[in-house]
Amino acid sequence: MKIALLQMTSGIDPDVNAATLETAIADAAGQGAAMLFTPEMSGLLDSNGARAATQVTDEVHDRVLARVRAAAAREGVWVHLGSLAVEGDEGDPRWANRAFVIDADGEIAARYDKVHLFDVDLPTGESWRESSRYVPGQDTALVNTPVGKLGLSICYDMRFPALFQALSGAGATILSVPAAFTVPTGQAHWHTLLRARAIENACWLVAAAQTGTHEDGRSTYGHSLVVDPWGKVVLDMETTAGLAVCEIDPAAVDDVRSRVPVIAHRRAIPVPA
Repeated sequence: MKIALLQMTSGIDPDVNAATLETAIADAAGQGAAMLFTPEMSGLLDSNGARAATQVTDEVHDRVLARVRAAAAREGVWVHLGSLAVEGDEGDPRWANRAFVIDADGEIAARYDKVHLFDVDLPTGESWRESSRYVPGQDTALVNTPVGKLGLSICYDMRFPALFQALSGAGATILSVPAAFTVPTGQAHWHTLLRARAIENACWLVAAAQTGTHEDGRSTYGHSLVVDPWGKVVLDMETTAGLAVCEIDPAAVDDVRSRVPVIAHRRAIPVPA
């Protein structure tokens, strides 16, 4: 079964980003992919809050979401739109960092709001405070897709194994980690963490990523990955933006779990007194 990943260098113009997404959806369908995976913040990547605020709206009026849904229906392909910034609940000025799974009819099959927010000070001097702009999600998300039962996460979530254990325990056979990872943390942790999440849960893992230098001045790590349930990297897109198509075998999940039944062997661990 074929899946496609889009590695992007998203900018500050949602219409330009939407056009990139539309082209990728058509290309993925043309290459026989059942589903396309895109990065975190596919529709807008802008660290200038005031400028970004002129583009962020609710789901109903988000033109990137509308164009992706129309393209998915036109091409007859599923799309995991890694995330968009959308207006949050009424009364909270912060936005939601929201992932969407869109079916081949263009309907929204699932949503997921990023639970763990990136509030860190890096040794390079970079400082990020996602919680000042985004409200954390409260729920997990699991959805049946043509490539398996898909568990959703976003970027910094990858550092919290309990989320992925909850998803695989509930039946996930494939995990998605769309990201806009910084370069220093990517060099240190990206491959290690993603391989670990695949191994711990005996799941396929798909991580579509942002890459390169963006219009707002930030740099992202790239290296969109597909990791099999044994922890083998079967696709690494390095740092070039573009589309890649990859074969996955859903039956590999059962094979690995029969050899190392990590989910069946899980036990509740008591907290030390």
